[in-house]
Amino acid sequence: MNYLEKKEQKLINTFLKKGYVIGKVENKKSLNDINQLIKKSLLKLDIFKEKKIDLNKFHKINKIKDLNKDRISIINFINSDKKFRLNYLNLAREHLYAIAGNELMMQKNINLSIQLPNDKSSLLPVHSDVWSGDSPYEINLWIPLVNCFKTKSMYILNKKNYSHFLKQMKKKKIKSSYQIFNLIKNKIKFINIKYGEFLIFDQTLPHGNIVNDENQTRWSMNCRFKSIFSPYGDKKVGEFFTPITTRATTYIGQNYKHPF
Repeated sequence: MNYLEKKEQKLINTFLKKGYVIGKVENKKSLNDINQLIKKSLLKLDIFKEKKIDLNKFHKINKIKDLNKDRISIINFINSDKKFRLNYLNLAREHLYAIAGNELMMQKNINLSIQLPNDKSSLLPVHSDVWSGDSPYEINLWIPLVNCFKTKSMYILNKKNYSHFLKQMKKKKIKSSYQIFNLIKNKIKFINIKYGEFLIFDQTLPHGNIVNDENQTRWSMNCRFKSIFSPYGDKKVGEFFTPITTRATTYIGQNYKHPF
């Protein structure tokens, strides 16, 4: 028996059918706070000389050789902000609750991706997070800081083609990411998503990016969430995840001492 509300069930059905959902951010103030934090980090690092910052044009002032160093500095800066993770959760809290549950674990540090046009050094070859030790019980909340489309975005294998993909993997004994991409390149979907929207996707599905052929820089963030009581992979509580929405009965159960 399933007692989910119709709105929740519709969302779940869409997620299971497609492998992802796109929605409008649930808290615009949280998105604005994150955007301002990113820009503050750029001013602090003296990357931009003026207060008017266009992230789409980042490639015009940043060199590829400096990109990873600057990206890590920005990641460290934004993750040190006390409200950053709460703001990130608030971007899609209700969707996360519906898909993963309302007692959640959240990745301790949120990732930032910056992909300059024609930059071959920032590629993320086709992969599934589960192949490298993540739990299949995790989902990924992906937030664009600019409009992302075509090669300026990420791609994901269409869910309906996943069963066929598994059969082909076993049949052809494919091992390299190059072979995998050639196997699925006609079945992948590039995510078309605007600033002010979010993507929640099933990270068991193969996904990645290719060279950004657009004339704008891509900025996006991603963070994994899972139910507190669902199975874990190699990434454990304290090391990678931390609880963020623990409920009263869980506290009671964790601290209960039997009198006999």
